[in-house]
Amino acid sequence: MDPLDRPVDVGALAVPGATLHYEVRGTGPPLLLLCGGNSDAAVFDGLAAVLAADHRVVTVDPRGNSRSKLDGPPVDQSIEVHADDAYRLLERLSPGGAPVRVFGSCSGGLTALELTRRHPERIAALVVHEPPAFGLLPDAAERLAFIERVYETYRREGVGAAMAAFSALFGGRPAPELPEAHDNTAFFLAHMLRPSTGFVPDVAALAPLAGRIAVAGGRDSRMQAVHRPVEVLAERLGRRLLEFPGGHVGYAKWAEEFGGLLRGVLAGLR
Repeated sequence: MDPLDRPVDVGALAVPGATLHYEVRGTGPPLLLLCGGNSDAAVFDGLAAVLAADHRVVTVDPRGNSRSKLDGPPVDQSIEVHADDAYRLLERLSPGGAPVRVFGSCSGGLTALELTRRHPERIAALVVHEPPAFGLLPDAAERLAFIERVYETYRREGVGAAMAAFSALFGGRPAPELPEAHDNTAFFLAHMLRPSTGFVPDVAALAPLAGRIAVAGGRDSRMQAVHRPVEVLAERLGRRLLEFPGGHVGYAKWAEEFGGLLRGVLAGLR
């Protein structure tokens, strides 16, 4: 069977202030994939199909993105609330408190770290990939001022101009086109960009759990500003920084290679 032809179970979970759209593939140990930014579950279609060969893979649209509708008008998001959403999803799909495996990328990585801090008993292994924790950097004020300028550009000039400015984080390259159910760029710029990049993981609280956490970055994004926070995070947690295929969203283009490496890393964490 072509991995992309694996059956997908689709569900909805009501949470305070929103209804989450989630998808489940495969059988085996539960594995939650958390995307970030303006992405939705579709960005993980290829990776989830690969990992569903031996995992029960759960993907989800973050609240406010695509099919995870807010109950009211758009509001600024918070990593803490997104972590609560992830926990409620685990309670729905993996009841009984059994620990699960988690992969989080970009702001989904921040959500995964906060989920782990709040509920360490539910996390068997975590791989966090390039979370934009600019507050960890020695030049945090400068980095966050840049984010504020991107936001103000969006307010004055719209999505196109803001994303052109935002591309400086990726070496000046335009953001890659990614699989998505809907375009969430405007919501991201208005309500997710500043809250996510302003969130600082509680590294001191996570340090005792570091043996269960792998810290990863993209092979092709090593020289980009978006990569810098994960270098500091790895150092602060005393973990070797792992290199994964592609750049910031390498899992979308290199699903087979990325999935094989991720499978091995998760299996090695205890």
